[in-house]
Amino acid sequence: MKRRVIASLAVLVSSSVIALGFEGHNLHASDSTDVLPAAGAALALEEGAAPEDTYVDDEDGTIVSKPSTNGVQSVNSVSVASTTESDNSLVLDTIGTSTVNVADIVADPIGDGADMAFLNNGNLEAAAKAQEEKDPENFSHLVIAQVTNYVNVRDIPSETGEVVGKLYDNSVGDFIEEENGWYKITSGNVTGYVKAEYCVTGDEAIELAKKVGTRLATVNTTTLKVRTEASTDAQVLGLVPIEEDLVVLEELDGWVKVSIEEGEGYVSSDYVTLSTDFVKAESKAEEEARLEAERKAQREAQEAYAAAKAKSKTSTSSETASSSKTYNAPSFSDSSMGNSVANYACQFVGNPYVYGGSSLTNGTDCSGFVMSVYSAYGVSLPHSSKADRSVGYEVEGGLANAQPGDIVCYSGHVAIYIGNGQIVHASTAKTGIIISNASYKSTLAVRRIF
Repeated sequence: MKRRVIASLAVLVSSSVIALGFEGHNLHASDSTDVLPAAGAALALEEGAAPEDTYVDDEDGTIVSKPSTNGVQSVNSVSVASTTESDNSLVLDTIGTSTVNVADIVADPIGDGADMAFLNNGNLEAAAKAQEEKDPENFSHLVIAQVTNYVNVRDIPSETGEVVGKLYDNSVGDFIEEENGWYKITSGNVTGYVKAEYCVTGDEAIELAKKVGTRLATVNTTTLKVRTEASTDAQVLGLVPIEEDLVVLEELDGWVKVSIEEGEGYVSSDYVTLSTDFVKAESKAEEEARLEAERKAQREAQEAYAAAKAKSKTSTSSETASSSKTYNAPSFSDSSMGNSVANYACQFVGNPYVYGGSSLTNGTDCSGFVMSVYSAYGVSLPHSSKADRSVGYEVEGGLANAQPGDIVCYSGHVAIYIGNGQIVHASTAKTGIIISNASYKSTLAVRRIF
């Protein structure tokens, strides 16, 4: 009879057994007799039995099969098991003479088809390292929506349940349990059930999370130097203000490779906080509050525009060039407010870039440029490219649906969309205010004010 492997079932301590089964089937330390074979013995399954569908029954210790989309369980997030080369059967190992506290052993799901981390000769450290290398951020616990728009989060695992929130496409929740084809998740301020068929978890989530999540380095010092090489002796490529989010390209020993407007460079890991940003579920209350806030912001922006338009009839631009060039006040005769913003912003192409500045003529940085342009229309915006990711309201579809006047947010940078796939922005000290292709690098958000 050919033997099959069963993963992540037990740790033997001395002569008693501490065993963990699959979801909803946990074995505890045996009070009188061992439920599983003694140390070094092989635990075998009949040909055709699938390890991920198998658990040890709580009552009599027999090996039975049960469908389980949640996959195998692990001990301290590590599959504690080893195999013999001779017949590929599972060997239950003792852990030398060490003592294990039952209360310290926790079962965690590691997902469908998860590879076993092998425990050879009781080497827990090797098993832990293997699991850490495979899933260092524990993405296997995530539930990621894969839908056209969103999947409802309900209060019970049934389509008759009340909708308590929405999990949008590529949005992420944390797995709690599975019940009758539904995943119970927690995401943001929402806890409830989503249909499993519209989501992925386990091994699929590990790979997908790397694509849908954005790895960020948030600056935690007043002004951070970005260098051309991973060394304090390297040339400074650019400067980034505190609380700015930079997209991480690579993580090295003591350094992080990031993307800024001047190009790709390196920052010391001592001065950034690393995180992976995922879109979370939105509760019904949060959705209603967001929509109302967006309507209010749009009304206020339109009122500010009207006031600025009235004022423009009796005044000229508040900022004139120090050179012979004269800049006109905003034009309000265009077909849309966004076009007016875009046309006004383009007047300042060729003017200098100054880090921390906000003068459209004498020097400004990227967020200062956007702030000052919109100020001419009575709209107050923050002097921060990170904060600009939250102003106005989101443009669904990003650049594909951008309109002139929209604010385009990048890693450590922000610009104004002017139409035809182009932006105007205060780029770098070398180039000043220029017009570029909007898709010259990946966007983090597109926001609309009017």
